[in-house]
Amino acid sequence: MEISAKQVKELRETSGAGMMDCKKALLESDGDMEKAVAFLRKQGLLKAAKKADRTANEGIIYSYIHPGNKLGVLVEINCETDFVARTEDFQNFAKDIAMQVAAASPLVVERGQLDPTLVEKEKEIYRTQALGEGKPEKVIEKIVNGRLEKYYQEVVLLDQPFIKDQDLFVKDLLTNAVGKMGENIKIKRFARYRLGE
Repeated sequence: MEISAKQVKELRETSGAGMMDCKKALLESDGDMEKAVAFLRKQGLLKAAKKADRTANEGIIYSYIHPGNKLGVLVEINCETDFVARTEDFQNFAKDIAMQVAAASPLVVERGQLDPTLVEKEKEIYRTQALGEGKPEKVIEKIVNGRLEKYYQEVVLLDQPFIKDQDLFVKDLLTNAVGKMGENIKIKRFARYRLGE
């Protein structure tokens, strides 16, 4: 199948991937734009997995002050080289993460950082709620796990839906950034300050 330069350009603008990657994705998906985007996302996941072991000692601390000067966020985002840390793409990624923290108020970056006693307390609350709703014993665990997933989406940064695109989670945004910039990128930590809190 012949892939036009226009199709490649359109996919490149949509995905931010390289031209050759876009062409390959379009060839693999017979010119179907949605399938090509899905192909690129899968490739991004594979690339991200390969890069995850590489050390990320460079990066930036990005500050975001919400209009009105009553809410501020600091995020530390790490990458492998100072060169990537200075790129516009990296800066924009850091800004998106800082705005996410400002808007969605997560407690931690990833699930493993949550206090296990807090998670157990949440599970117990959901179990009690499900029993109180008269749910059968055999489905209680499924209900508890489903509600726990929703809880993670509220309090874990990587599990939150991205504020600018609800079809993406923050972990997808991170994976896309790794694929686009070609380096291991880590959201190390954040601090959120609200006036009076």
